Amino acid sequence: MVALFTVTIFVSAALLFLLQPMFARMVLPLLGGSPAVWNTAMVFFQASLLAGYAYAHASLRRLGPRRQPLWHLPLMLLPFAVLPVAVRSGWTPPADANPAGWLLALMTVSIGLPFLVVSTSSSILQGWFSTTDHPRARDPYFLYAASNAGSMLALLGYPILIEPNLTLPRQSLLWAWGYGLLVVLTAACAWRLRRRADGAVTTTLPAGLKSEISNLKSPPDARPDRSQRIQWVLLSFLPSSLLLGVTSHLSTEVAAIPLMWVVPLALYLATFVLVFARRPWIRADLLRRVFPILLVPLVMLFDLHATEPVGGLAVLHLAVFFVAALLCHGNLAASRPAAENLTGFYLWLAVGGALGGIFNGLMAPLIFSSVAEYPLVLVLTAAFALQPAGSTAVTAARPGWPDVLWPALLGVGIAGAIVVLDRAGLGNGTPAPGIVFGMGAVACFLLSQRPLRFALGAGALLLAGLAYVGPRGTLLHMERSFFGVHRVTVDAAGQFHQLLHGKTLHGRQSLDPARRREPLTYYHPSGPVGEILTRLGSRPSLRVGAVGLGAGSLAGYVQPGHSWTYFEIDPVVVRLARDERYFSYLRDAPAPVRVVLGDARLSLGREPDQAFDLMVLDAYSADSIPVHLATREALALYLRKLAPGGVLAFHISNWHLDLEPVFANLARDTGIPCLVRDDTTLTPELQARGKSPSVWVAMARAPADLAFLAKDPSWQPARTSGDAPWTDDFSSLLRVFRWW
Repeated sequence: MVALFTVTIFVSAALLFLLQPMFARMVLPLLGGSPAVWNTAMVFFQASLLAGYAYAHASLRRLGPRRQPLWHLPLMLLPFAVLPVAVRSGWTPPADANPAGWLLALMTVSIGLPFLVVSTSSSILQGWFSTTDHPRARDPYFLYAASNAGSMLALLGYPILIEPNLTLPRQSLLWAWGYGLLVVLTAACAWRLRRRADGAVTTTLPAGLKSEISNLKSPPDARPDRSQRIQWVLLSFLPSSLLLGVTSHLSTEVAAIPLMWVVPLALYLATFVLVFARRPWIRADLLRRVFPILLVPLVMLFDLHATEPVGGLAVLHLAVFFVAALLCHGNLAASRPAAENLTGFYLWLAVGGALGGIFNGLMAPLIFSSVAEYPLVLVLTAAFALQPAGSTAVTAARPGWPDVLWPALLGVGIAGAIVVLDRAGLGNGTPAPGIVFGMGAVACFLLSQRPLRFALGAGALLLAGLAYVGPRGTLLHMERSFFGVHRVTVDAAGQFHQLLHGKTLHGRQSLDPARRREPLTYYHPSGPVGEILTRLGSRPSLRVGAVGLGAGSLAGYVQPGHSWTYFEIDPVVVRLARDERYFSYLRDAPAPVRVVLGDARLSLGREPDQAFDLMVLDAYSADSIPVHLATREALALYLRKLAPGGVLAFHISNWHLDLEPVFANLARDTGIPCLVRDDTTLTPELQARGKSPSVWVAMARAPADLAFLAKDPSWQPARTSGDAPWTDDFSSLLRVFRWW
């Protein structure tokens, strides 16, 4: 019976966490590949889990273990009406508003029913098992470890095994068959339950287990009080918020690749496996010693605005998150109630998880202009999760005056030192700021024996970091949208205004009035797209369509009589490009420049065929590329909109993805010529004048249309690979990921 229940819970959890990345992959094309799609989807998943646990708790309480299966099994048949899973037709995201509400509504109508039903399985099956006369039924929480193991394996298996080998329709069909298997297994569990149930919920724990659960505030048989429930909510809120916070931070500041979405969630699930095992693998006192050692250098790197090396930073962020989640979930496991309160325990865990998702996914983008929720919750975790066993959230939140005074002195002292260094000309490009923040980090670590004082010290050190300008230059404006955090800065030399999305530069304009119209960065006249536009720009009525606005740098090539149309998905980018305090490319263009807001494929689909002589597709330089703009179907759309003799130019510079074979494979599949120019070797003089390294691909319907580029030896035939071309239903970023 243990094997049957374990396998059933494992299958249900695997289905749950296969559905999450699968449907996110389905809906990403509608929202430009934004990392916020994943965080918003997580809000839906966590809210659905809460609803599922609430149903499990209420139905088991009201119906009892004998009658509840008679209700639950017919309910499990309802999702077959909406399978296989697919995005419901007729749904188009809003072009000029935050699409989070639209996405939540789409997920509700598309996968709400199957996800809700599957989300009930773990709690209900554990509740069923706890009512049997099996010896292990007195402590059924080991099944929760099996649940999270299934979740973790499914989550990691999706990008490694399923996505690279199966199209989306096949994935959806496979999931439907898996759901059918779950229904059969659940029915078998109900049958076993009828044979072995003793008709009453077990209310006592064996003596050995009672000694293991030493952190209970009250006897294990007692009903949890309000303080205990608050503690459960808090300890589940913190890691849930940290999960989304570290995902957003890594996606925004380090590398916005889907792998950064999957790994944190897999680690989150792994902590449940470890702490709910029959014998915990890691001691809590060891974790409480390790957490400050990891957190202090992370706080220092926050202050220094570090974004390199990517691998080392990602490992440190994930290590801090993993230990923090282990601390919180370990405290939850140690305070788990007797089996009679099992479903209520999971319900309060789901409440905390949903609150974490709502805070990060819906509230934080409206409250903060940066991903400030992540360091904020790290500080809260240090305050509460480092408390000795048995402490409550209430006692942990009562500071004495030294707990406030010492952190305040630390923050003021470090901030003052940074200001002095800046005025002395030592604030950037020297090791001095690192030394100052390093001294602050050591002082902060010395406070780690008192959790609240240490947490406030870490918070003070983070606030002191606001005094440091950093390598990005002086911040002029920062704004957060559904699609990311945008910064407008003045570079350290005071020569340029820059638009940054995370660490990706999306445009630069000279502050020298004589150079205001000069295209810079990837669009420099000596670069690949500059060569194309210089040759084609002499046409008196050139029609250009550009996907991706940035700072509007390409508008520096606009000539009288030209017709230019930009396609941009993010309203904040449009507003910043038009804000003449920062950028004036659009204002200074000698011909009108039209900007169409919305997803490029949807917007291009509404344009007349053969509408453009040149199409510049600059949506791939960020680390989280919109895959739907690099597929066979997308290329067919571009060719329909391209006039006879026209040229397609793709900007494929990317830190982490080798996109050259992706586009070369598409061109080979379509039977059209494809050239590439690698312009990544620049002289220091060119870089000082504002040029950035770049790689561009050019395509056209016939070789004659690219003859003017083929004469230039710097343009070479693009490198293909043996992989199949990407389609709307099939792609694999792992196959083009640069691992070193």
